[in-house]
Amino acid sequence: MRVKAVPRAQILQEFTFHCLKLAEYDNRGFKLEFEELNEVGTDLSKVAGDSEPNRPKNRYPYILPYDHCRVRLSVQNSHPHSDYINANFVPGGGTERDFICTQGPLRNTVADFWRMVWEQNVRIIIMVTALKHKDLVLCEKYWPLERGTVNHGLIQVTTVDHKRGPDYFVTTINLRQRHCPTDRIITHYYYPSWPDRGVPMDPCSLCFFAEHIRKDLEAGPLLGPAVVHCSAGVGRSGTFVALLWLMQLCVRGIRPDIRAAVEDLRLHRMWMVQNLEQYIFAHQCLLHWLRGATAGALQSTRSSHTNISTQQSEPSSQGNRTRRRRRSHQQTPPSSQTQTPVQQILNPANLLRRLLPSSSRFS
Repeated sequence: MRVKAVPRAQILQEFTFHCLKLAEYDNRGFKLEFEELNEVGTDLSKVAGDSEPNRPKNRYPYILPYDHCRVRLSVQNSHPHSDYINANFVPGGGTERDFICTQGPLRNTVADFWRMVWEQNVRIIIMVTALKHKDLVLCEKYWPLERGTVNHGLIQVTTVDHKRGPDYFVTTINLRQRHCPTDRIITHYYYPSWPDRGVPMDPCSLCFFAEHIRKDLEAGPLLGPAVVHCSAGVGRSGTFVALLWLMQLCVRGIRPDIRAAVEDLRLHRMWMVQNLEQYIFAHQCLLHWLRGATAGALQSTRSSHTNISTQQSEPSSQGNRTRRRRRSHQQTPPSSQTQTPVQQILNPANLLRRLLPSSSRFS
């Protein structure tokens, strides 16, 4: 059955009123929807991840992949547990295997991570966590940050290019399997400023990042799923996949349903979109993107990549100054004195404030 495409303006109008409705009475609608998702997937088996030989391969002992859709590696040297990695196939608007969501690799699973990338024909990796938070390691450094080559098991990993955007890095990686004459090019997107169990400070920043990736996904045929990971591979990873999935649907003129998307994701990996703040933030980002606020800035971001030198540090104060300058040059909305009551409610600044949790750091 063919779905009739809906104009973007109509999607924006309907989604705006939907968000307003959910935000009434201190976000009661958001809270009810999120609470309804609490039990989704809790009855699904996680036997492989909880088996004694595989427990050391889990970054967090309570976050395990579901058996029915876990990524299975090839068995090595007839070892029965060498097929395990803490990763699940998840849907993304096209098939049940559009994405792989996984934990940030551990020191003892980096070789397995790259073996998964090779065996699943992955061409895009999206990392939405920093490597460390203070002294806590959130993800092992599994690729060379600057140009160079490392070997992980049978896979040779070479960084050939490394560029910096306003809040993220784009790295071109060459993969080669030992004793194999062919190599592959992987694009690695790294967004380090998303805090663990939280949300980015600015939806605009994440929308730039997601739009860049969305266009990359559309640019050519994907031979395998895209890998998305944070530290645990559930909260930030789930939020990003939900946002990217619904952006892709909106482009095709399909109405977005974040609750349904999160429910589907949770049937494939536990705790996808981990908390209420992330659930509301997914709505906020999609609303921001639907208003078309990313188009001009994205173009300037993409063009700037051609002239950026390789840098090792993560975006920090310079990126913050860039964001402040960008915000200061945005057009000021018309005065509320010239707007109708409905226009005042739908003003993006007023609306985004209504969508934020009362306990949020943004209030």
